[in-house]
Amino acid sequence: MIEVTLTGTSGMIPLPGRFLSSCVIDYNGRKILIDCGEGTQVSLHKGKISISKIDAILITHCHADHVTGLPGLLLTIGNSGRTEPLHIIGPRGSTRILNTLLVVCGYLPYEVIMSEVHDSKVSTFEEIGLNITSIPLKHHMNCVGYSMELSLKPHFNPDKAKNLNVPLNLWRTLHDGKSVEVENDVITPDMVLEGARKPIKISYVTDTRPVPLIKKIVSGSDLFICEGMYGEDSQLENAAEKLHMTYSEAARIASEANVKELWLTHFSPSMSNPSEFIGYAKTIFPNTYVGRDHMSKTLKPEN
Repeated sequence: MIEVTLTGTSGMIPLPGRFLSSCVIDYNGRKILIDCGEGTQVSLHKGKISISKIDAILITHCHADHVTGLPGLLLTIGNSGRTEPLHIIGPRGSTRILNTLLVVCGYLPYEVIMSEVHDSKVSTFEEIGLNITSIPLKHHMNCVGYSMELSLKPHFNPDKAKNLNVPLNLWRTLHDGKSVEVENDVITPDMVLEGARKPIKISYVTDTRPVPLIKKIVSGSDLFICEGMYGEDSQLENAAEKLHMTYSEAARIASEANVKELWLTHFSPSMSNPSEFIGYAKTIFPNTYVGRDHMSKTLKPEN
């Protein structure tokens, strides 16, 4: 299972009832935060999300509404007693900007490891089966989205293991894909595992115009979180000028990419009630939801 929580849905400026856009991915006790604008740690506290458990922060781009909450958050994490390294990953050129921003932190009791996504792969979480791919986007500065696939182990067949006289204490080793030796015979994982399973896929895209690669990378997502800066189609020219998207453009990507569910986020502060424009998206992609702060969903395997 993997849990997704929107910890902010506002674009440009935080509002009294809407923090700046950010998202938390929680898998097996490990947390990934996407973006960290002003006030993000307040939203995390409000949502009762453990700040000390954040292992990585993925930055989409270095505009202020996506990064200025980092110094305060990192200091709070330090005050929680954390000593393990924390990864910050962003697009090309982000390291220089973020290092400048974090000067105000002074001493931190843990290592901050910064890296940039020069190719599509983010390798930080591969050891737990979470494969992260970055998506180059079209904005006023280098900007990326992220697509995450949680690989699922094949089902373990206990009857096959028993027939092969595999002791119970070796079952987990086989399920982890490693061979074991039983009574001088080598038992390989394929002898007790059955069938490949479809991974759980989550994609997150914000601050961009629609570009063809988005549809390709987010294809088949169980959950597609996408910016909807403007609700009405009449705002298309404004969206194009500012390199953002309308609800209908996000919905069209969701429809063409055959995703299961679309959450809209990163709303213009001019939209006091983003839900009133949901019809613009639902006519194109019916399974669309307007995001709200602390909206959460647990994604489970299909089989």
